[in-house]
Amino acid sequence: MAGNKNLQAANKAKKDEFYTQLCDIENELRHYREHFRDKTVLCNCDDPRVSNFFHYFAYNFEQLGLKRLITTCYKNQNADLFSRNDQEQAIWLEYLGDRNGNRVPDAEEIGIRPLKGDGDFRSPECIELLKQADIVVTNPPFSLFREYVAQLVKYEKKFLIIGNQNAITYKEIFPLIVQNKMWLGYGFKGGAGHFISKYEDVATAGDHRAGMIRVSGVTWFTNLEIEKRHEELILYKKYTPEEYPKYDNYDAINVKETVCIPCDYEGTMGVPITFLNKYNPEQFEIIGCTESEGKGFSNGVWNASSKVSQPLLHGERKYKRLFIKRIKP
Repeated sequence: MAGNKNLQAANKAKKDEFYTQLCDIENELRHYREHFRDKTVLCNCDDPRVSNFFHYFAYNFEQLGLKRLITTCYKNQNADLFSRNDQEQAIWLEYLGDRNGNRVPDAEEIGIRPLKGDGDFRSPECIELLKQADIVVTNPPFSLFREYVAQLVKYEKKFLIIGNQNAITYKEIFPLIVQNKMWLGYGFKGGAGHFISKYEDVATAGDHRAGMIRVSGVTWFTNLEIEKRHEELILYKKYTPEEYPKYDNYDAINVKETVCIPCDYEGTMGVPITFLNKYNPEQFEIIGCTESEGKGFSNGVWNASSKVSQPLLHGERKYKRLFIKRIKP
């Protein structure tokens, strides 16, 4: 996708200053309100003085019934949205709720504390803050997504974070999805997000906005239970060999779109990775994905003698696929 050029450029240059709009945070978080009562929330990839994540949780502290809000920033002590990340010492903020009765997070109610180091989420002092949190909510660096999720899993944290949907097939991420330890949230409208950024917007789509960069293929990842995850996908198509041919090198039929999953096929099916937006673990089982994403990822579906790891259909290479089966009612 053309919009992914922005993400690819960010990964290559390690440019990770993509700031999430408040409206996008509000649109997603409204589905999770019951999870936050009496919880400590950590936003550990945010400059808390300008972060919309801090803004959302601070202004909704009482409505959500939060116990504590912690935010940290990386290599910055200046209240500047686009930090140069040139400070060797950073800060962290703590908010414990309204104390003067005006139900607004005033400056004197927010504790500003120095960090000994640069605020990197991997640093020992930031890990200590992570240990104190119940739920982590943020937009982590795109270039460090694998490492970031690994840390959340290691410390057994609940989370709601933004990432590239291609992360679905990362060797560090896909096993978590198969084991139902991680899934997709409600996502961005049209599968694309506009982020506040100082980088040039090179996306080819026409929906450009001043001071923002449009990134396609972004979504929310979480391990918090949501209603969407248990909604049944209505299937209406009937299987025919003509419409659903088998791959040349995988023991599975090809399904072009999620809406085209046949209702009467009991074998293995190859579906686009966007299927995960409709994935219900009570309706489908994820078998694996294409070997091009990792050795052994197909879980025996691949014909190794073909020596081609990408899915082939009549000799033509297809984009990566997930392999699924229907669970019989």
